[in-house]
Amino acid sequence: MSLYLKRSIGVFVFALLVSCGGGDDGPPPPPPNAAPTEVSQIVFPTANLLCTDNTVNFQWSASTDPDGDPIIYRLIIANDRDLTDVVENRTVSTNSITITLQRGRAYYWNVTASDNQGNVSAASSTLAFYTSGEGVSNYAPFTAALNAPANGGTVTAGTVTLDWTGSDTDTDDVLSYDLYFGEATDPPLTQSNLSAENFDVTATAGATYYWRVDTIDDSGVKTIGQIWSFTVN
Repeated sequence: MSLYLKRSIGVFVFALLVSCGGGDDGPPPPPPNAAPTEVSQIVFPTANLLCTDNTVNFQWSASTDPDGDPIIYRLIIANDRDLTDVVENRTVSTNSITITLQRGRAYYWNVTASDNQGNVSAASSTLAFYTSGEGVSNYAPFTAALNAPANGGTVTAGTVTLDWTGSDTDTDDVLSYDLYFGEATDPPLTQSNLSAENFDVTATAGATYYWRVDTIDDSGVKTIGQIWSFTVN
């Protein structure tokens, strides 16, 4: 074999190795852009606060973004704890905003942070507060907050503990509860005048249950709760 032919074959093999990945693959791709941190602290109004003015300066701790992206905040204020009956939906670049609401009303609110890449943090805790009304001496309790089982979640058949938390801006009020539970989407009354914030029920495999807790203060003022559900394995 001629020297020229040997050199030609060598060059061809080298070029083939390079074209098939034998060379430098380059730097690894950068990590994906991350979401801002969750708003960790609500500054004002705090949980179950009675605001003396219906013009409220909402304040919360600032989020941070791992990538240094600009952050904006979405503030939701609603008439219900699930934040479905929304009265205010604001987007701001600062961690405070002043909003005027109706007097003598219970409100529920939370905040989420997002960056300019469309990444959204988990929502902050949902807190409740009242705006002071003219001549109001007793305020209705807040709707009960769900602890367990998770709304729309799945549990194991057998004994299931329904667990909730009640609250009232009139801190001296003693609260009691009416529990509604069953397989109907509008469940029947199961137990009235409960003083505990939990109740054990028996759940059958394959069933879906719905339940609601109404909160009553010692003046007889009642707040109708929201309907939650869970499915049984």
